[in-house]
Amino acid sequence: MSEPAYNSVAWFEIGADDPDAIERFYGELFGWTFQKNEEGGMEYRMVTTPGAEQPSGGVMSTGGRFPNYAAFYVVVEDVAATVAKAERLGAKALLPPTTAPDGLVFAQLHDPSGNQIGLFTPAPTAT
Repeated sequence: MSEPAYNSVAWFEIGADDPDAIERFYGELFGWTFQKNEEGGMEYRMVTTPGAEQPSGGVMSTGGRFPNYAAFYVVVEDVAATVAKAERLGAKALLPPTTAPDGLVFAQLHDPSGNQIGLFTPAPTAT
């Protein structure tokens, strides 16, 4: 499978205070399947859409700590540089560049209109 092109939408995420309800809703509506992933101490459910070979999104439990949301993620070469450029263009960083244990780097922003978007650079692949 080929990697998504930089600067393209490559992932989506739904943050929910009741992930079980979200799973039931989208599972029944679209036939999405879910697999729990609790790495890093947070509840995250990987979403696979019908006909897809691998997950293309996720559902994160907010635990009521912040508002529910839906966001798309754009794959970029350099998350920190993209966040800095976005801020110069009027965005506000919600979650600064963060590196997951596997090396994936991600961040979340509000665009100038207040829409939540995410950025990520995939984890390095083992060679």
